[in-house]
Amino acid sequence: MARAITLVESTRPQHRALAQELLTELLPHSGRARRVGISGVPGVGKSTFIDALGVMLTSLGHRVAVLAVDPSSTRTGGSILGDKTRMERLSLD
Repeated sequence: MARAITLVESTRPQHRALAQELLTELLPHSGRARRVGISGVPGVGKSTFIDALGVMLTSLGHRVAVLAVDPSSTRTGGSILGDKTRMERLSLD
């Protein structure tokens, strides 16, 4: 997963080509999946919103996956977070 994210986010020409190949292979298998991006300044309520939306969707029988990324990381430029503690209700579904 981390390697795939690196390829997709990279600006290197060889990475862009590999990313395109990867997406071409994966997208036909995504079915009717929807992807939603949510951003905002710290403390605005992104995790609270995602928790509430996710709980509502799972109560309707949908499956939900959350990939939270912190682009403000000075060391890595973006880290994948484990926001399970902030999305408590959704983590139980």
